[in-house]
Formats: sequence, structure tokens, C-alpha cells
Amino acid sequence: MTDTDLLVPAGSAPNGPFGLDITPERAGWGYSGLKTLELSAGASAPVALGKDEAIALPMAGGFEIAVEGQTFHLQGRPDEFSAVTDYAYLGRGTTAQITATGDGGRLALATARAEETLASSYRPAEEVRLELRGSGSASREVRNYALGNAVSTDRLLVVEVITPGGNWSSYPPHKHDVHSEDERVLEEIYHFRFRSHALGAQTGEGVGYHRQHGTPERPMDLLAEVRSGDTVLVPHGYHGPCMVPPGYDMYYLNVMAGPERDGTWKMTDDPHYTWVRETWDGQAFDSRLPLAKEQS
Repeated sequence: MTDTDLLVPAGSAPNGPFGLDITPERAGWGYSGLKTLELSAGASAPVALGKDEAIALPMAGGFEIAVEGQTFHLQGRPDEFSAVTDYAYLGRGTTAQITATGDGGRLALATARAEETLASSYRPAEEVRLELRGSGSASREVRNYALGNAVSTDRLLVVEVITPGGNWSSYPPHKHDVHSEDERVLEEIYHFRFRSHALGAQTGEGVGYHRQHGTPERPMDLLAEVRSGDTVLVPHGYHGPCMVPPGYDMYYLNVMAGPERDGTWKMTDDPHYTWVRETWDGQAFDSRLPLAKEQS
């Protein structure tokens, strides 16, 4: 995989009904994947998971998911920024029929190559663990859909991160590419969406910047301008910061999986930037957070 392969621009990796289809094979690694599905009202699409497990996460709109003789009714949300959402866990090897309700919408299917087959289940928004990280201009909102909350997965970890305009997230740069007391090996996907505060702006307008770099043993170098629908692959190395200019808000969906099956997320900072954490003592979180105030 070359550095240029790490950025997957919006619309460059479709497959059948999926506007984005990142499989482990497409990414050149072993576990993590992501599909996105945009459906008009009443439209349906089948999803066959094969060796994967999945989190079906409404990014905008609501959906019905028929799987294993049951139907999950996902209320969803107006958009990625305004609220956390209910969602569904889909077990390894299942085949589901996904139908858009209301005015239609956009669904993410975060996947991981799994070994154990777990039962598919509906998960309410109340189970999502919401936390604030960082401080000051490094404040961001993290929504844990499959990390340290009630849902059980075989390998899959899924979170959303909301960064208000002018702030930095995924900072300090950090990595999780070795197995140790302080790290777990996790392949990671970043999928971006933006919101503009300009009067009359269209949904999805905005821009941000994403940085990742490797180690001397495993070099890598990417500084990318990212827009709604763009995706970045993180096979190894330090990733961050993600930066969003004033006047816009940044959303990214993180999908992580690796060889371990202990549901653990551990990382280490780039040692050049660890000192930044010490400057956060006594600083308040950004008062605009959380954006998902109705769930806070």
C-alpha cells in the first residue's frame, strides 16, 4: 500500500448498491471494513456479510433491517451531528434486507472479519456511551457504539467523533500497531462528513485536514484535505491531528479491528507531542459540546 492509497476520495470505491465498499482485501489488511448505503424512501438493498460481523449505523434518516426472522426498526436521526442514534449489531454470516423509511437516508455498515457468530440485535441510543476528550481547542465529542458499552462484538470497535469548528481532534497523534501492555494492534478507518454554518449551506459542505505519519521502521506520510464522503485508511503508525477550520463542524466515523478479540482499545502517543496533554490541566471543555445535547 502506497501513501496515496491511504486516501479514498468520495465516490471512488463503489460496489453494487454501496457508495463506498472498503473490504479488508481492498484495504490490504486483515480485519476492518466499511460500507455506506444511500437509499431513497422505501428502497431496499440486501447485505450478505459472509465472514464479517457488522454494526448498522444510521448516519441520516431511519431504516428497517430484516435479519434472522426479525425486523429492527431504527429511528435514526436527521444527520450525523445533531444526535446519537439507535443501531443494530449484525452477526457474522447473516444476510439482511435493509429498507429506508421516512424520506430515505444514509447508513454505514462498519465491519470486522470475525470468528465467533453472535446473535444479531437492536441497540437503543441510550446504550451509546458519550464522552468528551481533550480540552480547550482540542475538545471533541466521542460517541462509543461498540467500545466500552453494552454491545458485544467479536472484534469490531466503532466510535463517532464530532469536532467543532476551529478545533483539533485525534490529538496528540497516537498509534496502535503493536501488541503490548500499552497498545493493541488495530487497523482503523476514518470516514468524514462536514457541516457548514454558512446561511443556506447545503448538507455536507465543508473541509478539514487529516495527518498521519509512520515510524522509522515503518514509514508513512499523509497530509490530506478531506471533504464529506472521503475515507482514510490507517494500517499502522501515528494518526492525527484532524483539523477543522472555523465555520464548519467535522464528523468522522472510526472503524477498528485487529487480531485480538478482547474488545480493548489501547494506544500510545507520538512521544514528541505527549507533553501537550499536560497543558490541558485546568482548561475547560469547549462549551459547544456535546452537540448531541438531547442525549447528554
